[in-house]
Amino acid sequence: MQVLLKGVRPYGEGDPVDVLLGEGQILEIGAGLAATEGVEVIDGAGQVLLPGFVDMHTHLREPGREDTETIATGSAAAALGGYTAVFAMANTDPVADNAVVTDHVWRRGQEVGLVDVHPVGAVTAGLGGKQLAEMGAMANGVGAVRMFSDDGKCVDDPLLMRRALEYSRGLGVLIAQHAEEPRLTVGAVAHEGPNAARLGLAGWPRVAEESIVVRDALLARDAGARVHVCHASTAGTVELLKWAKAQGISITAEVTPHHLLLDDSRLETYDAVNKVNPPLREASDAQALRAALADGTVDCVATDHAPHAEQDKCCEFSVARPGMLGLETALSVIAETMVGPGLLDWRGVARVMSERPAEIVGLPDQGRPIAVGEPANLVLVDADARWTVQAKELASIADNTPYAGLELPAKVATTILRGRVTAHEGKVRAL
Repeated sequence: MQVLLKGVRPYGEGDPVDVLLGEGQILEIGAGLAATEGVEVIDGAGQVLLPGFVDMHTHLREPGREDTETIATGSAAAALGGYTAVFAMANTDPVADNAVVTDHVWRRGQEVGLVDVHPVGAVTAGLGGKQLAEMGAMANGVGAVRMFSDDGKCVDDPLLMRRALEYSRGLGVLIAQHAEEPRLTVGAVAHEGPNAARLGLAGWPRVAEESIVVRDALLARDAGARVHVCHASTAGTVELLKWAKAQGISITAEVTPHHLLLDDSRLETYDAVNKVNPPLREASDAQALRAALADGTVDCVATDHAPHAEQDKCCEFSVARPGMLGLETALSVIAETMVGPGLLDWRGVARVMSERPAEIVGLPDQGRPIAVGEPANLVLVDADARWTVQAKELASIADNTPYAGLELPAKVATTILRGRVTAHEGKVRAL
């Protein structure tokens, strides 16, 4: 079936045009295109047309914690958030440390069909940090794993990390590190600073992240491999990334929407919805991260979408599980923190939410230019909309969003995967 987008503005630039989609690709771009019989017409009304978003960092909880999220509900949240590809982290139960699990995740994502769900393989068996997982088998499996990470835990053994990077080079895959020196975060629950001290919360120092970032940069340099920093959270990490890139080291990094918008002042209420790993830092860190995303020091945005059951959040702050929802609110938070202040235009949003992440993980059909003959993985954004986040109305099973009741700018209007509409006006379209 063909789809005709009427009156849209690619990258938010120039006069509105019409875009005809069919056979999974962009067939025609021009003014006044006529719809023939059987073509679905979507009135873009001046909305911004961007390449579909790519999220390098999600937690879809299947297998093992389907009470908090499934590949189906997570895919729905992703489609509603403008995503056409997501990467599902390995800390499931059982752990995605073998091809049986990673192939299942890939196949289940294809069955749901709302977004391409790419499995992330574990770096170490059982996330135990003692021996490497079956990286080669996963990379060559049906799921064709492109990225490996023990996210939630750091590969803190430097020799093991060195071996992982050496293997990754031969396999042509990416190692993504959860940068946290665990000996510096024993018992830590909040950013180490004045707020945590005043509130009696055990502090999590910046150096726990930064020491691993610089260590892994050096290991990647010597291995001739690529390393990716998950959820960068400190101004110091920004400076280390600048240094490493200036040395020619193949290092990339992501930042979450919540680390751009929120800071540790939110801990006043002791509400565990604000507990994340790494923790919300100070306002000065958020400011440094915004500048780094704008200038390319930090490469891309990744949600770290982390659904949790109510009993895992409605408890003492110290024992609550870290993480928050992010897929449906990411675009709006980027509009609030980056577009509104003029740090990014819509072409810049395409760079950090689509083009650069697709390039980092090697997805040839995602993050492509909006041009005739290119894959029709697209998102329409109503840049003028404002909406109030209602936790219970989100597609995820869990509702642990820190943005509940907050009014945000911009809203995803339509998401298109290979020419097929997967979400439109707040509703998903299943296969």
